[in-house]
Amino acid sequence: MAIRINVFRSEHATGSERRQQIHAFYELLHTVVDFLAAMLFLVGSVLFFSADTTFAATWLFVIGSLFFGLKPTIRLARELHFLRIGAYEKMFERVDG
Repeated sequence: MAIRINVFRSEHATGSERRQQIHAFYELLHTVVDFLAAMLFLVGSVLFFSADTTFAATWLFVIGSLFFGLKPTIRLARELHFLRIGAYEKMFERVDG
């Protein structure tokens, strides 16, 4: 008997109303972080056109990189949240082979 672990899948958004709320919250947070990271990189890129704003541009790139690193962290937090509330049924399945 083998166990297949099904995490990070969109079908986990279905189920109880609580599960749907959790999924929606983390998706919104993920999208906001993604948007902010992209904006930081865009503004940082524009600031690199002037030598006077290179320091600020570098910091925007560093902060944008941090935001891009937050994206997978948010997804992991969502899956751990599902596990914490006992939503195991769709994450683990028995595979007979």
